[in-house]
Amino acid sequence: MSDKEKSRAKAEQAKGKLKETAGRAVGNERMTAEGRAEKAKGDARQAKEKMKDVFKR
Repeated sequence: MSDKEKSRAKAEQAKGKLKETAGRAVGNERMTAEGRAEKAKGDARQAKEKMKDVFKR
């Protein structure tokens, strides 16, 4: 996995988790949903990069 994409995925996951937690804390359902979506996007990016690594070998 390229370092740039790996760090990008981790950052997206962390940002999503933070937004989801903040949304739950203040009772904002929209923010919670947006956070979940960002986290899922980061998860998907990370999975894509891992698959690239598997097929390179």
